[in-house]
Amino acid sequence: MMRQICWIEKNADGVKRDVRWTVEQGRVKWQFKLATDERFDYTTPPTREDWENFLERMEARYQRRNVSFDDLQLARLAMKKALES
Repeated sequence: MMRQICWIEKNADGVKRDVRWTVEQGRVKWQFKLATDERFDYTTPPTREDWENFLERMEARYQRRNVSFDDLQLARLAMKKALES
């Protein structure tokens, strides 16, 4: 089953940035798209700030019971592995 978390933020230049985090069959995929771009970027790795923003959003969604505890744990584990390497 595929699960997806999406949000929109503004970068330092004021350009909107669409961010997607998808889990499918245990694999995590990040996608980024600037408002000025036509397609999503699948190759750019997430920054530490991207991971921190994502984890804050996941924890807030968990408090509202919009994501499961297993999804929250998966997010924490994926962040830990990504930032250690």
